[in-house]
Order: sequence, then structure tokens, then C-alpha cells
Amino acid sequence: MTKALSGNAAATGFTVAISLGIASCLVNASSGQDLKLGSYRSDGVRIAYATRGRGEPVVLLHGWLSNAGINWELPGISSALARDFHVIEMDVRGHGLSDKPEREEQYGEKLVDDVVRLLDHLEIEKAHVVGYSMGGIIAGKFVVDHPDRVRSVALCGMGWLEQGGLAQRLFDQIGKNDPHAKAVAICGHSLARLALTRNALESIKVPVAVIVGDKDFVKDMYVKPLRAVRKDWPVVEIDDADHLNCIVKPQFKAELRKWLLSQEGRLPGRV
Repeated sequence: MTKALSGNAAATGFTVAISLGIASCLVNASSGQDLKLGSYRSDGVRIAYATRGRGEPVVLLHGWLSNAGINWELPGISSALARDFHVIEMDVRGHGLSDKPEREEQYGEKLVDDVVRLLDHLEIEKAHVVGYSMGGIIAGKFVVDHPDRVRSVALCGMGWLEQGGLAQRLFDQIGKNDPHAKAVAICGHSLARLALTRNALESIKVPVAVIVGDKDFVKDMYVKPLRAVRKDWPVVEIDDADHLNCIVKPQFKAELRKWLLSQEGRLPGRV
């Protein structure tokens, strides 16, 4: 079912490789991590993704203004997780190699629908879901709306985007009333529509962990209010990490892998 992206033209293949941050190496033969690139249509919008590794599926959702290559490939997170899991990383619409529609109605809840259709496209019933920053907002809304498709969630560089809170109002200002707003701004603006009520947060039954840099502004704005409601969710702080550099810290990679393995009843070896 996967639509290959690697055979039509050298220039296209090179662009794909650069965007995903894997121009230097498309195959890790020693670990069986063959990287496969593909795309699918989500309500008419083309969504690009990549897969690697074998095992239980893990969906990786990147941050705003980023893409799968920058967020997951370049820091080595994808390859580390693929030692034990079937890793699936998508370019969120408006980013990377995915289509970039410029209409407000093409974002918001559509970002969540794209994850559903990704799992359907790959014929996956349930997956672990990992989101960084914007990806964490999408992951949170996804588990509330589709709990039957989720094995566990890792909210990384994110916590609770509260319905009616300051953070929601700030997202709502991005590109507001700008007739020339581009896709990435429209996407950022639409994240306000993914805010969760307290009741929705309390309704989540699947295992959830939070991983955040100890110097990340997200701690006070998003994680602190979340901890007041979900004291049962573990919060791991990455040493000497802010919102931008957290993903390149070896501790981040190790803690994320440790969490995912724990959900499978396994102990992590060396990353």
C-alpha cells in the first residue's frame, strides 16, 4: 500500500532525502532499519511519511516550524527507537514534504484526522504516539478522540493546552486576520482548536508520560497545570535542556526509549 517516493527522478529523490535528514545514509543494514518513504491522501491532502524498524508501531509527530527529518532523524531518535519498534514519522500538513494548503478549514482537527488515516493506510490498529511541542498537542487531542487507536502517549516538550487558557489565546493570535498568511501560520493558528478541557484530560485512560527540558518555558505554561490534574502521569526532566535543544540531548533519546520499552514490559539496553 506504500507509495514509493524514490524512483522517478534523481532531483526528487535528493529533495526527499535532504528534507528527512537522511541524505548521507538511507539504510542501517546492521540493525535491519531499512528506511521506507511513502505518502497517502488525507481528505485530498498529500501527507508524506517514513518508516523504519520492526516491532510494535510508534508514531512520531514533530513540532511546529519543523519536520520529521529535523525533529526525529537528525538527532538520531528515529534510528534509536527502530532498534525495538516499527517507527513511523510523518510530516504534519503544512510542513516538510506534505502538502501545504492555505485554507483555515484544512487544519485544526484535520491534523488529528491525518494520524487516523496514517494508521488506516498502514493497516495498524493501535500505536504508541509520541509528540514534540505541536506534535504533543496533536497527540493529546488524538488520544482523547481516538483512545482505541492508542497504546501509550509520550508528550515531549508539551503538557496541557488548556481550553480557555492563555496558551490557547496565544495560538489563536498567530496569523489572525492576515489574508496573506501562509500554511505554517495557518497551521499554528489552528492549534487553538485542539485545546482540551479538564474533563477531557481526566478522561484519558491509556498510559501517558511527559518528557520536558528542565529549562523549557513549557514547564510552567503547560506541564505545571497538567501535573495539578494528572498527578499519576510521570514527568521526566531532561538536564540542561530548553525547548529547542532538548531533542539533541542523549538523555532525551534514552528516556523516550525507556518509556516505550516499559510499555511493552521490556528493559532498555544501551542506546
